[in-house]
Amino acid sequence: MGTDRTAAPEALVLQEDDRPVEGWDDERGRLTWRPLFSADSTPTDHLVTGVAELQEGGFLALHRHEQAETYYVLSGEGVVTLGGVEHPVRPGSSVFLPGSVEHGIRNTGTQELRFFYALAADDFTDVEYVFS
Repeated sequence: MGTDRTAAPEALVLQEDDRPVEGWDDERGRLTWRPLFSADSTPTDHLVTGVAELQEGGFLALHRHEQAETYYVLSGEGVVTLGGVEHPVRPGSSVFLPGSVEHGIRNTGTQELRFFYALAADDFTDVEYVFS
């Protein structure tokens, strides 16, 4: 669903479980995510958000993109790699990823790792993932 990016966005409330599930199960990673706000599917701009889930052994491979991003860990345990340095994460961990920094995340626990993400972009399709 395209949006008119020249019109001012309106306030909007969504339910996570009403959003479609997307995912990868290949060299890019083993994870699913639910896009929340993204101009390709909601009448919003300037911010792309969603919730990602990595089952036991799941990962998002090392990659980079020009947009800054944040993660906020909701549940589970894992490791975020930022510029080659590993950082443990758990519920309440907040991660800032400057644009173009190489990063990835993997589940190191026995329960699902869930995190909220936000990207500085209008539309998820504007984000070009470059995998290492």
